[in-house]
Amino acid sequence: MEEIFETFKPKNDIIKNYVDYYYLDIKPNNRFNEFRCFPHFNNTISLYKSHVLLKRGEMTFDEKAKPFQIFTPIREKILDIKQYGKVYRIVIVFNPLGIQQFYKNVNFTDYITDFEFFTKDDLEEIFSTTNTDILTDMLDKFLENRFAPFENPVLKQSIQYIFEDYENFSVTELSNSIGISRQHLNRVFQSHLGISVKKFHEIVVFRQTIKKKLIEDPKKNFTELAYEFNYSDQSHFNKAYKNLTNNSPKSFFNKGTMLGKEDTFWHLQ
Repeated sequence: MEEIFETFKPKNDIIKNYVDYYYLDIKPNNRFNEFRCFPHFNNTISLYKSHVLLKRGEMTFDEKAKPFQIFTPIREKILDIKQYGKVYRIVIVFNPLGIQQFYKNVNFTDYITDFEFFTKDDLEEIFSTTNTDILTDMLDKFLENRFAPFENPVLKQSIQYIFEDYENFSVTELSNSIGISRQHLNRVFQSHLGISVKKFHEIVVFRQTIKKKLIEDPKKNFTELAYEFNYSDQSHFNKAYKNLTNNSPKSFFNKGTMLGKEDTFWHLQ
């Protein structure tokens, strides 16, 4: 089997609204792999074919192990991943309120390693192919079978507001626009997303600057980025990157590797 890293989009019209993309990650000759991920407003389910999670957080290949399923919530901090042995995983990348549309009565504010998101039969089928067209159809089908709309007008309106007006945003203006207090708004975000409104907005702006620099306009310099995204000055922009990545903007982009065709941008160790 060859090494593969491929991103691919849902086809199903329902699933497209809630899943940003999928990716297939196969490293048949891996001995040890380490990489660093950065804050993101998305959340994920990772499906490992034959792995166990060690106490220190490392994923380790074991050909006798059952498939391992792990949910990663919205990230407000750096996440370091360590993988020992072969890697075979499929990852579902959800929009901020995506996973709530398919699974109920689950706390999605923290990591989950003991929940069966997919059945044994589902996983056998999922891991039976590396053809991403077939995988797309499978994943779309399995998720559609679980679809049960999650309604929370406050969250829906707030997230839409933040994405549409992230450059000129204030929590007070948002709370006033939907008619609730700042305290109530923050409680709703913490309860369902595990993050404050202010931090969520900060991560959205951060990810938009990455998208602009990597995908939409690579020639744009950091001063122009700072101005476009309403940072008060270059120093404010640098500080934001330092707080979220432990790097200056220049160092962050120089060290990173773009994988696939989406926003999978990691620091490979």
